[in-house]
Amino acid sequence: MLEDSLKGEIQTAYRKLLEGLELTPRYGQRLMIAEIARTLGNIEQNAEGYRLGNEHVCVLEAGTGTGKTLAYLLSALPVAKARGKRLVISTATIALQEQVMHQDLPSLKKHSGLSFDFALAKGRRRYLCVQKLDQVLEGVEDNPTMALFERDMIASDGGGFVELAGKMAEDYASGEWAGDRDSWPLEVEDRDWARLTTDHRQCTNRRCSHFSACAFFRARRQLEQADVIVANHDLVLADLSLGGGLVLPSPSDCIYVFDEAHHLPDKALNHFHHRTPINQTLRWLGNLKKSLTELNAALGSQPTIGRLLARMPELLADIEPRLGEVFALGHQLADLPNGAGDDATNHRFERGQAPEALKEVGHNLLKGFAELSRALEQIADILRESLDPEKATGLPKENAEDWLPLVALLHGRALEAHALWEAIGISDPVDNPPQARWLTFERFNGEPEMTVSASPVSAAETLARHLWGACFGAVLTSATLTALNRFERLQEQAGLANRYRYQRLPSPFDYSKAMLSIPREAVEPSPPGPHEKAIVDFVNALDVREAVLVLFSSRKQLAAVSKEMDAQTRKRVLAQSRLPKHELLSQHRKAVDSGQGSIIFGLASFAEGIDLPGKYLTHVVITRLPFAVPDDPVGATLAEWIESRGGNPFMHIAVPDVSIKLVQACGRLIRKEADVGRITILDRRILTKRYGRQLIEALPPFVREIDGVRQG
Repeated sequence: MLEDSLKGEIQTAYRKLLEGLELTPRYGQRLMIAEIARTLGNIEQNAEGYRLGNEHVCVLEAGTGTGKTLAYLLSALPVAKARGKRLVISTATIALQEQVMHQDLPSLKKHSGLSFDFALAKGRRRYLCVQKLDQVLEGVEDNPTMALFERDMIASDGGGFVELAGKMAEDYASGEWAGDRDSWPLEVEDRDWARLTTDHRQCTNRRCSHFSACAFFRARRQLEQADVIVANHDLVLADLSLGGGLVLPSPSDCIYVFDEAHHLPDKALNHFHHRTPINQTLRWLGNLKKSLTELNAALGSQPTIGRLLARMPELLADIEPRLGEVFALGHQLADLPNGAGDDATNHRFERGQAPEALKEVGHNLLKGFAELSRALEQIADILRESLDPEKATGLPKENAEDWLPLVALLHGRALEAHALWEAIGISDPVDNPPQARWLTFERFNGEPEMTVSASPVSAAETLARHLWGACFGAVLTSATLTALNRFERLQEQAGLANRYRYQRLPSPFDYSKAMLSIPREAVEPSPPGPHEKAIVDFVNALDVREAVLVLFSSRKQLAAVSKEMDAQTRKRVLAQSRLPKHELLSQHRKAVDSGQGSIIFGLASFAEGIDLPGKYLTHVVITRLPFAVPDDPVGATLAEWIESRGGNPFMHIAVPDVSIKLVQACGRLIRKEADVGRITILDRRILTKRYGRQLIEALPPFVREIDGVRQG
């Protein structure tokens, strides 16, 4: 039970925060604080500090304007400290992560009277590797790792990269830069950053001669002292997939708050998606074959490594032709004898079942990559031991330091290939959805590529076991967690139990200030010609002074409509396809500030996370109901399974998912209490289809206008 002392601490902190920031209390915010404090405060723990009971999770839908960030910080932090736990705030986007880290937490610390320390957690690849930086500066461009594996994948830009590395070294040594990619003042190309960072397999940790200066471990030491850790969904999931407790504290020692929690199921699926590009795999295997002579010269004097390297030619001779066989078989299965076209094409296996011919060759590849993985792992372990002055392996430390990054890189790639072929051949449980399995055909720099993929269609079981079942407590929140006014879709996707607490918090906004309009111009989106003409005619007729966001569901339609705009309207259009997002939004605000109208043409990414309050957005136009692309192999396999069990995948998946996306799109309009405006839907299916009424009823209570007639 929540102790009176804790309740009093939270209430006092809330009062001080409101006074310090000169804010007025919000009803929804107070409810959220109470609900979180009640859920987390009622968690019982044994003498060792472990959680007792299974009602430790609450799920709260809190719309824009609720003040949810300060609400969950105020309520969860005192409970976490009282229970001896760490509070982990996880977001889906960098923008929210930066807001929590640089605005909300400093404000809370300054005004609430709560005493705490906080730190930002990032994955190892976000940080500079000092050893790699030194190699670049010393001109060690002939080191084995770069020469054999990275140089053929990374185009060199001459002296520009070395100049960048020199500036980074200078700023890092002086303390002006913390060594993380995100705080470097300029954009760093992926190809350049890849040469300056490392991962957990290549990193030698405390055995590295640059350990004391390591940017990642400096940041890690700050985490160990922090009461609040700000992370993101990807990092939390990556840490869990490695067993938990490697970057972040152990889940049993954490209270998690997942903001933007509606992204969590899809993020989790991505972590369990296995893929192997065949030609890329053949290239790195070929590079390994070419490097065997140098590997033997540098490392072969060590007896175990010498024996393992001697076995490599036979292993590679077994794997390479089988990959060639997969490439040919895949094209035959997909009926693409002449290779892929310019656009990526998926060939999905029905019911997730790979053909026997593919499973047979995959079984042999599984064995081959298992043996290759074991050999590379053994070599890597010996190289790590060689870095320890207390262990005698017979190998000079310098040799081990040179070659460990390469061997660790290869070990990781072999493990990825092994995981893919294991997923292709494994039998799916009878009563659970199958994995999705498919082939993707595309071209890179004119060369054909075929990627073999396998993915679960749901992350629910994994999240239920490794996250909700393992953590001390958790809060999930977002402006859109319900679909068609219910939490069932999220429960199903995220593995959330019925016994957890669920609540939709009231919005502070008066939605009667906004009009939801389905005008006469709205038509069925198929065939596309009349629908595109309807969009063109509607946008051309908009008031020239309006600030408008037009949302498209496909890049092709956005381009087609842009092309047909009249000359005057085209001058006001800012299309996502032509400008970076931040530059587009900046130009839009400038146009509005100058008294001109501005029209943004955006895709799905503009339907969420765009904040244009007041005069910067007065009209949202939704060209088409945002149904998912029908060729998504994961969604199609899940739909197939639901249908095989007598369900209706369209009503079970497609319509609830559209409901969430539609609420998010409409949510771009009302961002503050004084905002007003109009939302127009140019897809008549919302009136003519039986699911249309459900979609409308799930939207906020806007005033409605249909075919020019105000309703009610």
